[in-house]
Amino acid sequence: MPRNKGITDEMIIEMYKSGMSYKEMMPIVGLSSRGIYNVLSKHNVPIRKQFSGQPRKHKVNEDFFKVWSHEMAWVLGLFVTDGTVNGHTHSITFSQNDERILKLIAKYMEADYVLMSTGKTRTVPTLVINSREIKKDLAAMGITHNKSLTLPFPKVPEKYLSSFIRGVIDGDGWVQDRGYVMNVTTASIDFAKGIISVFISWNLRTEMSYELTKTGREIYRVWVKGKESISMLSTIIYSNCDDNYNYKKRERLSKWIK
Repeated sequence: MPRNKGITDEMIIEMYKSGMSYKEMMPIVGLSSRGIYNVLSKHNVPIRKQFSGQPRKHKVNEDFFKVWSHEMAWVLGLFVTDGTVNGHTHSITFSQNDERILKLIAKYMEADYVLMSTGKTRTVPTLVINSREIKKDLAAMGITHNKSLTLPFPKVPEKYLSSFIRGVIDGDGWVQDRGYVMNVTTASIDFAKGIISVFISWNLRTEMSYELTKTGREIYRVWVKGKESISMLSTIIYSNCDDNYNYKKRERLSKWIK
């Protein structure tokens, strides 16, 4: 039977590693159980025994995004910038070059540490979280598949804004090595407006720029400039954290703190 259009080997491997059974995968990918097995074998994916009934699921706290905490806010900030909602399965993924951060995410979410296989098109470590409930909770915040253009700024309680913004900066922020400038890049104008609104409320020197990519895509950058504002930003976002931050970015953001 022919494979459904747009289904790649990597997508099949991701579905399988998220805990789906052959029976669940067959109508999505358009292959027989033998065809799915052949794809997995080709990529040397360890094959688990197939049982009838409910497929094996990876452990995770499915209520994680229901209760606000500084850890949850930080993980949410990372997800809206570096995470992906799978359009074919009930799974989400986090991609980070720093595996220490992925392990912290798994720890906070009480999740099994399951990484997607790397290859020619995927070189960055990617953590897989499989949960219909978590996907539903994220959707309730407006965070859905292909979120980059439509991402809203979540309704984060003021108490946890510092941790959320730290996650956003850890996920998609750029910090100048000299520590004078920081920016966050997004394709969503609503998300950009939300970030700049927070920075204004913190009395930071901030501005937003706009540009078109070579493909005609709109990109927004929210800036914080000047060592006083950068130092103030650093003081705010690192006030409620343990070890959950990007080491290099904190070093640069804190360069001018006396």
